[in-house]
Amino acid sequence: MHKILLSPPEAGPAERAALMEALDSGWLAPVGPALDAFEAEMAATVGRRFGVGLSSGTAALHLALVVHGIGPGDEVLVSDFTFAASVNAIVYTGATPVLIDSDAATWNLSPDLLAEELTAAGRRPPKAAVVVELYGQPADHDRIGPLLAEHGVLDVVDAAESLGSTCGGRPTAAHGTLAALSFNGNKIITTTGGGMLVTDDEAVAERARHLATQAREPAPHYEHLEVGYNYRLSNLLAAFGRAQLGDLDRRVARRREVFERYVQGLSACPGLAFQPEARYGRSNRWLTCLTVDAAAAGFTPDELRVHLTAAEIEARPLWKPMHLQPVYKGLRSRLDGTAAALFASGICLPSGSSLSHADQDRVIGAIVELAEARR
Repeated sequence: MHKILLSPPEAGPAERAALMEALDSGWLAPVGPALDAFEAEMAATVGRRFGVGLSSGTAALHLALVVHGIGPGDEVLVSDFTFAASVNAIVYTGATPVLIDSDAATWNLSPDLLAEELTAAGRRPPKAAVVVELYGQPADHDRIGPLLAEHGVLDVVDAAESLGSTCGGRPTAAHGTLAALSFNGNKIITTTGGGMLVTDDEAVAERARHLATQAREPAPHYEHLEVGYNYRLSNLLAAFGRAQLGDLDRRVARRREVFERYVQGLSACPGLAFQPEARYGRSNRWLTCLTVDAAAAGFTPDELRVHLTAAEIEARPLWKPMHLQPVYKGLRSRLDGTAAALFASGICLPSGSSLSHADQDRVIGAIVELAEARR
C-alpha cells in the first residue's frame, strides 16, 4: 500500500521540456532569459508590475522589509497563526515582531485586534506589518489595508500559500505595498525551492535584485559597498516554474474540488468543521484543513492523525502559533485565544492537485472508519 502524501509536487512533460530548453540554451547559472520571463509572467499573473525571483519565500519576506529600511529598534506586526518563516524574516532584520491573533471566521490576522494594537495609547507606531494568507485563505485587505495606511505602516503581504487566491476579485499578492510568494516543493506550483517578491515600484524591485546578488557593484572586479545576500533564483529553476505557472488555473480548480469532495464525503461524521471561505474572496484551498470537536466526534485531532498515519496517510496539525513556540516565547502579542484553539483542534488532510479520487476515497474511508468505531 503506497503512502498518500499531504501536498506533493506535481510535474510532467511540460516541466521536462522547459528544463531541457533551458539546458540547451546554455543559460545554466545564475540568471538568464527564463528567469526574466518567469518574473514578468508571475508579476502579470498576480497583478503587479515587477517580480524578483528569489531562493525562497522567506528571502522575499526578508528583502521586502530590508528594502524599506526596517531594522533594529523597529516593531513589525505579524500574524500569530503562521509558519515560523513569517516571523523569522522579521528577526533577520533585527526588528522586533509583535504577534496578532486570528479572526475565527477566516483564521487569518484579525482586523479588530490589529486596530486595537494600532490605536493602543502610549505606543510608538510599528514600522511594518506582515499579513499572512493562511492555507490559501485571502486576508481581509479591504479592512487591513486602510488601517495600516492610516497609521503609515508598511503593508507586506505574505502570499506564500495563496497563489491563485483572490480578495475582492483581485489576486491576493496584488494587495499591500508589496508581497512575497513561495514556490517550495509543497506549494500549489513549485520551482522545487524558490520564491518571488512582487511590487509595483521599479526602484524597489531593482534594489531587491541588487541585494539578492550579494550587492555587487558594476565594476570589472568584485566591488561591494554594502552587505548583500545570495538570494537569486536560478535560470533553470525559473524555467521549471514557468511550466508550472501555465498550469495554475487547473491546479487551483483541482484543489478546490479536493476540498469539496472532503466536505461531501465526511458530511455524516459529527464534530468536524472545515476552514470557512472568507466572504470577500476565493481561496485556492492549498490545503484542506478542518477542526475536530472531540466531544462530538469521539476522537481528538491527534488520535485522527495517528489513525491516518497507521493507514499510510500523511496528515499534520495546523500551524503551531508563534506565541507557543519556544524560540518566540515572550514576544509582545495581542491575543484572544483563537489561534491556540485552532492549533489544539485542527488538522490538515492530503490535498495535492495530483490526489486521485481513489486515494482521496481512501482518506475519507479511514476517517469514517474511526468515526464509526468511536460512535
